[in-house]
Amino acid sequence: MKKTQLLKGVLEGCVLLIVTDEEIYGYEMVYRLRQAGFTDIVAGTVYPLLQKLEKQGYLTSVIKPSQEGPNRKYYQITDQGRQYCEDFIIQWLEITSHVDTLINKERVNDDRS
Repeated sequence: MKKTQLLKGVLEGCVLLIVTDEEIYGYEMVYRLRQAGFTDIVAGTVYPLLQKLEKQGYLTSVIKPSQEGPNRKYYQITDQGRQYCEDFIIQWLEITSHVDTLINKERVNDDRS
């Protein structure tokens, strides 16, 4: 299985988790994701995702002037986006708990062999 398939399913939640702390523009989002360990993330993945999340009502945006060039589109999370984040966290913890159980079970069985 390719890592990109797994990532696609969780990237929305990760983006919203980042935006819960502060408003953020697209390139900064790419940077923050890379800092978090998503080193393969490219802007061509993030920008369409931000637009999708805005269309779904999880984000809003505002254009602000930049001191370093053209205006930037800053994204903020909505109440609906915060709820999505809470649901994402609950589901993530549940899924990772199940996967961890299976991984640990397999390791125990391997140690017994």
